[in-house]
Amino acid sequence: MQADPIVEETRRLRQEYAKQFGYDLRAMAADLRKHEQQHPERLVSFPPKPARGRKTA
Repeated sequence: MQADPIVEETRRLRQEYAKQFGYDLRAMAADLRKHEQQHPERLVSFPPKPARGRKTA
């Protein structure tokens, strides 16, 4: 199978981003939250889904 250049670039960028933070997931999440606050116009929000009844056995 031939390598997809878009997938390869995405994986490379993801690796570089994680390396910036020492692969610390909490630090990456904090950075992403900071970017969200700086650019709220880029966020998408959806209305909550209606609750569905539980099925009982």
